[in-house]
Amino acid sequence: MTASVREFLRHNAWGRTGLGLSALLVLIALFAPWIAPHDPASQDLPRRLQGPTLSHWMGTDELGRDELSRVLYGARVSVLVSFSVVLGSGIVGVAIGSAAAFAGGWVDGVVNVFFLNAFLSFPGILLAIALAAFLGPGLENVILALIVTGWAGYARLARAQVLQVRELDYIAAARSLGASPARILRRHVLANILPTVLVQATTAVAGAILAESTLSFLGLGVLAPTPSWGSMLSDARSHFFDAPYLAVFPAVAVALTVLAFNVLGDALRDWLDPRMRSELMMAEWMTPDAPLILPGQSDA
Repeated sequence: MTASVREFLRHNAWGRTGLGLSALLVLIALFAPWIAPHDPASQDLPRRLQGPTLSHWMGTDELGRDELSRVLYGARVSVLVSFSVVLGSGIVGVAIGSAAAFAGGWVDGVVNVFFLNAFLSFPGILLAIALAAFLGPGLENVILALIVTGWAGYARLARAQVLQVRELDYIAAARSLGASPARILRRHVLANILPTVLVQATTAVAGAILAESTLSFLGLGVLAPTPSWGSMLSDARSHFFDAPYLAVFPAVAVALTVLAFNVLGDALRDWLDPRMRSELMMAEWMTPDAPLILPGQSDA
């Protein structure tokens, strides 16, 4: 596993870039209380709407709060929501989709027709907005709303993958040896579909960050005074002309974060495709500055 990760990072420049930016975001979220120069909720009305200065690198908002500190703390909300949503919806979706496909018959038909198609027939963000409005604002309600609206995509992907894997020879061999369906599903089927699910989860992090920012922008996300990139953009609307930096910095943070996870997800997808992986490695070998390393040789 470690060797595969090293090989992926060595031969994939976009993968290194995406992973580096994503890791930087996670580190900022973890260490925000130590690297933020000010308390994000501390108000200083005499310095309201102050542009970027040496004491406030990103300026201050309409209540005199430090914009840099709020952007850093906003990363904590985005990371917590996105990772919680991806983990929760991934577990629920993969469990339902893989179990339905492996069982087959009427079970698969009921899950596919009445559950997956029903959820996927509605635009996800509209369903999330409606559910968040029903549950009310709050961090836990945002996570729950996004999990409820996001599990169907994982279930559809897991179902399609399991339908392909369950007919392979090694699954038939495991059945002939007396392995129970639960053991086959856990030890053999899920192990072979997890790489594809991992790619889906990586790109879904970016979607969850956008969804959380959208809900917070509409007032359905985290409650004040907890800083969120979406709520910061919402507050900046009334000061777009006299203090445009209030919208620029959180918007750049959202854009860079979404770009980082999308780039990482695309790089993982290309690497897990054998044809694309061979092309990437061949391009690495054929660069003028790189020594010629034939397949099977060591570069030590």
